[in-house]
Amino acid sequence: MRLPKKRKKMSDQYEVLGKSDTRSGFGDGLHELGKMNPNVVALCADLIGSLKMQKFIKESPERFFQVGIAEANMMSIAAGLTIGGKIPYTGTFANFSTGRVYDQIRQSIAYSHKNVKICASHAGVTLGEDGATHQILEDIGMMKMLPGMKVVVPCDYTQTKLATIAISKFDGPCYLRFGRPKVPIFTKDDQDFEIGKAQVLTEGNDVTIIACGHLVWKSIEACRILKEKGITAEVINMHTIKPLDEEAILKSIKKTNCVVTAEEHQKYGGLGSSVAQVLTEKYLVPQEFVAVNDSFGESGTPEELMTKYGINTENIVAAVEKVLKRKTISIPQ
Repeated sequence: MRLPKKRKKMSDQYEVLGKSDTRSGFGDGLHELGKMNPNVVALCADLIGSLKMQKFIKESPERFFQVGIAEANMMSIAAGLTIGGKIPYTGTFANFSTGRVYDQIRQSIAYSHKNVKICASHAGVTLGEDGATHQILEDIGMMKMLPGMKVVVPCDYTQTKLATIAISKFDGPCYLRFGRPKVPIFTKDDQDFEIGKAQVLTEGNDVTIIACGHLVWKSIEACRILKEKGITAEVINMHTIKPLDEEAILKSIKKTNCVVTAEEHQKYGGLGSSVAQVLTEKYLVPQEFVAVNDSFGESGTPEELMTKYGINTENIVAAVEKVLKRKTISIPQ
C-alpha cells in the first residue's frame, strides 16, 4: 500500500501516514503470514472481497477453503483442521463470526482449546449502511467470556496487519476484530506490538483515556482538544481486551485518579466493563464510558452513526470533562 509523501500533522505526537481500512491490514497480514508459515490455512464464508483475502488465495490456493454461506460449518471445519496441525484463520463479518455461530465456537473451539483464529470484519456501527442486523455491538463481551479465548481489537491498518501475524504465534483460540471504513493510519511497521501489552500513546497527569479499535484515533484527537483546554490526558491503546493489561491500567490511574473508556461496542460487557472490574478489585476511581448505550444501530454513514450513538471525538472530550468533576482528592488504596 502506498503512503502519501506529505504527512499531515494531526496531534502533538502522532501523524496521519495515510488512510486505509483495518480489514486490508488483515488481508495483507494474512498474505504475509501465509508465506512465513505453511501450516496457516484460510477459510471464508462467501466474503473473499470483503475480507481482503485475494492475495493469500492467489499465493496459496491449495490452503484456502471457500465454505459458502455456512458459517457454523466453517467453524467446525476449522476446529477439525487444527487436529492435523493446521492453523486456520476464519473470515466473515463480525456478526456472522460470533452471534450466528456462538454454539460452534463454544463447543468445538473454545471448550477443547482448538488453535483457531476467528477473524471478524465489519464490526460495530461503522459497518454503516448495511444496518442494525449486521452491526454487531455485543461481540467483544460474548467472546471474552469464553474460557481461554484471547480478544484483540487493533486500532489501524498497520496494527491489524501486525496483530494478524502475532496471533499465529500462540496455541489457542483467538478473536480478532476489525472494521470496514477507511481510517487514519498512525502506527508504524516497526512498532513494539505484543498481545496482552497495552501501548501508552500520550502521557498525561489529569485523566486516563483507555480505548480500542477505531476509538483510539478519536481519543488522540480528543487529547489534542483537551490540551488546548489545559487538560493533559494519558491515552492508552488497549488493543488486547483479553488478556487485559492490568499493570498498564493501574500504573496510569494511580497517577491520574480517573479514567474514560472508549469503544465501538455496547456499554455493557466490553472494554469498559473489563476496566471497571479492575478498578473495583484493585484501585477504585471515577470512570466514564464512551460506548453505545444499550441500543441497536441503524443505516447511515460511519461518521453519522458514531455521532448519533455517542462514540465520537466530542463525546470523549465531554466524558473527560465529566469525570474530572468526579475526581476526589484522596483515593483509598
